Amino acid sequence: MSVISMKQLLEAGVHFGHQTRRWNPKMAEYIFTERNGIYIIDLQKTVKKIEEAYFFVREVVMNGDSILFVGTKKQAQDSIREEALRCGQFYVNARWLGGMLTNFRTIRQRIERLKQLEAMEENGLFEVLPKKEVIKLRGEKEKLEKYLGGIKDMNKLPGALFVVDPRKERIAILEARKLGIPVVAIVDTNCDPDEVDYVIPGNDDAIRAVRLIASKIADAVIEANQGEQFSTEEAEAEAEAKADATAEAETAGKGLPAETVTEAAAEIAEEPAADVAAETAAETVAETAAETAMEAPEEAAAEAEAAETSAE
Repeated sequence: MSVISMKQLLEAGVHFGHQTRRWNPKMAEYIFTERNGIYIIDLQKTVKKIEEAYFFVREVVMNGDSILFVGTKKQAQDSIREEALRCGQFYVNARWLGGMLTNFRTIRQRIERLKQLEAMEENGLFEVLPKKEVIKLRGEKEKLEKYLGGIKDMNKLPGALFVVDPRKERIAILEARKLGIPVVAIVDTNCDPDEVDYVIPGNDDAIRAVRLIASKIADAVIEANQGEQFSTEEAEAEAEAKADATAEAETAGKGLPAETVTEAAAEIAEEPAADVAAETAAETVAETAAETAMEAPEEAAAEAEAAETSAE
């Protein structure tokens, strides 16, 4: 079963590229034709490239790494945030701050400051501070939340980036390439595909197109996490089965000795024989009593006849 269908791509407008005068010749292999001054992207190649990106992202997550969703242009902001949250990954959708990857230690310090301000607000500390100071602290918190809120739980560098529009996110691409972090990106006809490891040729300006492709990347993450969950459950089930087998073996080993078992079997075998003997004895006694009862009248008659003969 394919990851995505041609019909889905057509309905989302993924095939619409930029104007013919705004293009990068390196994207020629992904262009199907030109119509009304606009390049039409070859969706057959898009389907194939989405599948490659899908399996790559799934492998990255299964290896224990994270995916950083990056899309700061207006058309991508909501989709990037929603899909990243849906699959439990990290995102940057406001502005890429220089050094987010290459100077991650400093970025972590700013994230700790954000968490500190959040804790102060939750603990009610803002209520006892002067109003002017509270306004200043809340402004600082909102600014940090805007730019760093999507990565505040990211404790290490991501395993890969998913980027919407490499031209717009040029700094993020450069930092990732410097650190050797693979990049998956939606690449329009005006972008350079050589800067991206996993090219997804498509429209990076249409909201529906961006949402569709981002949802497939999120689906890959979810599938990887579900596979990990299933593997854990299978391991637990196997461990339980082994424990049960061990318990049964120990119970069998702690049973009665062989001689005792043999004696018990002999007793069980003897019990029916004893019962039969008892029943037979009872029947014999009953028959004897019956015969005795039948013989008694005959003996009495004989004795009476003998007495009469003697009297005569």
